[in-house]
Amino acid sequence: MIWNKYETMDPSKMESLQEERLLKVVKYTYENVPFYNELLKEHKISPQDIKSKADISKLPFITKQNMRERYPHGMLAVPIKKLSRFHTSSGTTGRPTAVAYTAHDLDIWAEVLARSLAAGGLCEESIFQVTVKYGLFTGGLGMQSAAEKIGATIIPSSTGNTARQIMLMKDFGTTHFIATPSYALFLRETMDAEGISIDELNIQSVFCGAEAWSEDMRRELERQYKVKTYDIYGLSEIIGPGVSCDCPEQNGLHIQEDHFYLEVIDPETGEVLPEGEEGELVITTLTKEAMPMIRYRTRDLTRLYRDKCPCGRTTLKMKRVMARSDDMLIIRGVNMFPSQVESVLLGMGILAPHYQLVVDRINNLDILTVRVEMTEELFLESQTRLIKLEAEIKERLKGVLGVKAIVKLVEPQSIERSEGKAKRVIDNRR
Repeated sequence: MIWNKYETMDPSKMESLQEERLLKVVKYTYENVPFYNELLKEHKISPQDIKSKADISKLPFITKQNMRERYPHGMLAVPIKKLSRFHTSSGTTGRPTAVAYTAHDLDIWAEVLARSLAAGGLCEESIFQVTVKYGLFTGGLGMQSAAEKIGATIIPSSTGNTARQIMLMKDFGTTHFIATPSYALFLRETMDAEGISIDELNIQSVFCGAEAWSEDMRRELERQYKVKTYDIYGLSEIIGPGVSCDCPEQNGLHIQEDHFYLEVIDPETGEVLPEGEEGELVITTLTKEAMPMIRYRTRDLTRLYRDKCPCGRTTLKMKRVMARSDDMLIIRGVNMFPSQVESVLLGMGILAPHYQLVVDRINNLDILTVRVEMTEELFLESQTRLIKLEAEIKERLKGVLGVKAIVKLVEPQSIERSEGKAKRVIDNRR
């Protein structure tokens, strides 16, 4: 479902709107955030130098480190008395960063996230179960506000107590829910263990976010739930979930361009890359009051492109984020990402969707061990068959990663499950 006119706006009109808002937010941030005023003066730039969208490349980047150094109030553009709420990032890549919202910002957040949920079928008749955290993490309260805007009925179950989550799904007739991909898998696994068929539930779609997940993981989830899954992208430093979203075509995420201006840069040089090339995503908020972000480096790797989408939306798209530059592992001089391993394992079609990468350094040599869970059926296979399978996985990984890995098939249920973001990597070198 298309939520409002901005999703189908003529691209030339959207470009004009973006440019108008960009010039305003640069001036606003310069005048109201002392840090940003000093940063531009340091680079000998003033807001008057930014006359069009093309000039944005003149502006310096903002990073997570800038936010950490000015924790908790050093990035504010408004007095504290005008704030309505604080949140923090999840802190998965270090110390959490503080983010702030005025009432206006909260309205924007609910609006863009409502578009995302509506794209996945949420409507007034829906019963929406929020299985992500409430509190300082932006997921829970953000999802609730957006679903309230749509008019859906909400089950604010938050995280944990998986058996109770399933009970609520059955008792209240949940039609849609939001979870991390790894927790959605764990929910299905628990249903099977309790003898509950997915056909007993009323699930019509599943929303996922907060961690990178491959197309193979998407296919696995859709096979298990027998419905479409929808990726919702966002990050706390920008606004929270809702920057972009899947539509039923599942061919890239539609960006909410009236509120966010996106670029892709070479992560090494900072050079802006042409549309269609893959690199690091940089986001500028166009309408935020409390804590505007100008050219924020997300560390997420993606590409931007336009195509004529059958869903009717006309906005710029981004490729689903399946890796962060922070997630990159360097093994014996070779760069690799956990998502590459996931694609190989799930692409084989016979392994459980649970794995873990363990990196050690022995005698100054990096050793990568990939632990892969077996399904119950595979666990009953002969030792000879399992040895051959380990060798096959090892060969496939070497072909994709360019590095040898030790492969260990482990018993079902032996890899720790997560109620939030899965811990895919254990790097013992750090």
